Amino acid sequence: MFKKIGIFLQMIKFEHTVFALPFAFMGALLGSVVMNDNLPSWSQIGWIVIAMFGARSAAMGLNRLIDRISDAKNPRTAGRAIPAGLLKIGEVVIFIGISFFLLFWAAFKLNSLSAKLLPIAVFLLVIYSFTKRFTWACHLILGLTIALAPLGGWVAVTGSVNWTSMVFYFTIVFWTAGFDVIYSCQDVEFDLKEGLKSIPVRFGVQGALVIARVFHILTAIGFVSLLFLTDLSWWYVAGMILAYIILFYEHYIVSPSDLSRLQTAFFTMNGVLSIVVFSFTLIDLVVHFKK
Repeated sequence: MFKKIGIFLQMIKFEHTVFALPFAFMGALLGSVVMNDNLPSWSQIGWIVIAMFGARSAAMGLNRLIDRISDAKNPRTAGRAIPAGLLKIGEVVIFIGISFFLLFWAAFKLNSLSAKLLPIAVFLLVIYSFTKRFTWACHLILGLTIALAPLGGWVAVTGSVNWTSMVFYFTIVFWTAGFDVIYSCQDVEFDLKEGLKSIPVRFGVQGALVIARVFHILTAIGFVSLLFLTDLSWWYVAGMILAYIILFYEHYIVSPSDLSRLQTAFFTMNGVLSIVVFSFTLIDLVVHFKK
């Protein structure tokens, strides 16, 4: 049983939760402070965690199910649970169903707007896995999907959406799209062979890395904008500076001729960035409430 659970967690890349979950918490913190001048309750945080786990598990399960044939052909992904025969299709379908149930349950427990926005969330969670088949803008679709985490955190505690929440949303959209473009550079030859679409396929690896930099410049602008749209102050600025250093280093260690440190650029750097930005935002807001 524990071995099977481990296989499921490996299938959904549970460790990659570090990308989105800190920003979901940050969205909840900012929304609660900006709109309500208080901190989120532990109950709200708990339901946000359940919603995040359900949404991400459903999305990753769907992605692995839909991509199982191409995954089996790609040497990099042939060892994944479904093509390797570690999980049956029926087991994955049940897992996806349970995951969606958790998402719906949490959304309805939070507030009416969270429930009303579920169709949009489900649409993006489902459609992303098909986008590489018809558009090179698939990275932006992934960004629109993962950025539901901070927006969902905001909506969970406020029951509303405003300009600040949307600026935060699109900041994470471009951050996600940028690192996904970098990550997809390793599959450009396979994607070309299989007729799959991506920015590296459309513009080449060199062009793709330039586009990723542009996306992350937009991310940097978004983080600065939040400083002026909220009561965040110097602790947030310190975290933001560290985030910019991380983004710069992420692009510094990859080039069209050397993708050997791509995993570091993709997982390590972006995982650290999300934790850093959330942590310094949390400190900033805690200091704010102690005054």
